[in-house]
Amino acid sequence: MGERTASSLMIVTRKSLFCLFTFTSLLFVLSWVFVLRSTSRPQFIDNTLLPNSKLLAVIDHAISATETQNDVESSVGNRSILVDKEEEDKSTSSSRPNDGVKCDTNEKQVLKVFMYDLPTEFHFGLLDWKPKGGTVWPDLQSEVPHYPGGLNLQHSIEYWLTLDLLASELPSQPNARFAIRVLNVSEADIIFVPFFSSLSYNRFSKIDPYQKKSNNKVLQDKLVQYLTAQKEWKDSGGRDHLIVAHHPNSLLDARMKLWPATFILSDFGRYPPNIANVDKDVIAPYKHVIKTFESDSSTFESRPTLLYFQGAIYRKDGGFARQELFYLLKDEKDVHFAFGTVQKNGIRNATQGMHSSKFCLNIAGDTPSSNRLFDAIASHCVPVIISDDIELPYEDVLDYSEFCIFVRTSDAVKKGHLVNLIRSIGRHEWTQMWKRLQEVQHFYEFHYPSREGDAIHMIWKAVARKVPGIRLKLHKSKRLSRSPTQNKKGLTRIPSPKNFW
Repeated sequence: MGERTASSLMIVTRKSLFCLFTFTSLLFVLSWVFVLRSTSRPQFIDNTLLPNSKLLAVIDHAISATETQNDVESSVGNRSILVDKEEEDKSTSSSRPNDGVKCDTNEKQVLKVFMYDLPTEFHFGLLDWKPKGGTVWPDLQSEVPHYPGGLNLQHSIEYWLTLDLLASELPSQPNARFAIRVLNVSEADIIFVPFFSSLSYNRFSKIDPYQKKSNNKVLQDKLVQYLTAQKEWKDSGGRDHLIVAHHPNSLLDARMKLWPATFILSDFGRYPPNIANVDKDVIAPYKHVIKTFESDSSTFESRPTLLYFQGAIYRKDGGFARQELFYLLKDEKDVHFAFGTVQKNGIRNATQGMHSSKFCLNIAGDTPSSNRLFDAIASHCVPVIISDDIELPYEDVLDYSEFCIFVRTSDAVKKGHLVNLIRSIGRHEWTQMWKRLQEVQHFYEFHYPSREGDAIHMIWKAVARKVPGIRLKLHKSKRLSRSPTQNKKGLTRIPSPKNFW
């Protein structure tokens, strides 16, 4: 009886082991099937759940069109700046199926700008222009108010932009425009504030004996009161406004209250990062005061001076490098390093000096930037930039290393470093940079009327590249528009750091 029981148990055990083995083998095979299928295109997903293929084609085409448009816009007026990608993009676009979708990527986009009709005391009135016939703007067909010359011109950016917007309203426009004035704010991409802030600082920052405030500060107070009372400012909190403050000391008080706006600046040297920064604001070039080198046929040998600098040597703030370099370079042969001003034929002498030099020094002074860089570009004198905190115009579309030499301040003040570096650059390399300077030169020229690819067009394009970010901020600010509003105290002044100046 015991033997029969043991025999039956062995049979049951064998059957159990066989079933277990079979089940385990089946699981093993199934697991491999799932692994192999997971590495291939998933066919078990219901295709009706996937996006429509035509929709994907539209999105893909729009993205490629945007990328092509950005490449083209970054170099209008100078085809050589395009990364050799334009032709590649065209061929790719032509080979891609269009699925019946039409998109004209060659259509030129125009920046639509709403400009406040500010009283004349904020703009052309500062040029002693008197309004006629109840209008606040000059009739550009009969007169164009003159801007003062000399060093005043280097910060005249707001003057040129205002003229350009007014010219866009003229019946005959000889040149293609990138920005036009619109009279309906709902059509505008951005709102321009025509305050000649740099001129206001240059002319009216001194306090007369009978005044408590300078006229420059009075105008700033009036500007803040005017803007913050406008419906357009209240609707956006100022985020879609554009204000020019190119002189480092212009808009010194109002900037702390108008900081949500986009500023057009020369650099960020005298701004806290929460007031102005490269993500929010636009860097514009100075208007050079050196005469442009027309019909330049220079060669490496025909420019006898190796390195040129003429200007103020003893500066405060970050300008200590100037005096250090003066003592290092003053005895070097074929190096011109001297004190100079715009007085007593200073501009004419600087023009002759830069036009006959291979390299021109641009050293940080009271601020990271100076007009000397743009004088060098106009002279086709390869700029040597010694300014660690400098921000450059249009650098998102221009590679400055193609026509400038950059040297860290800590390296430049080492004995022998700078002059040995410059002497190591031979004829071929210098000639390539000299040619590149001639190609990019027109990006820094100001004209009225504006011309294709000049400084005015380039600045408007830089502003246009900020518009999507501005819209993003505006749209985000409306997320909680239906929620109860919190108590707001209005505009508050942001204090400057103690060591700001």
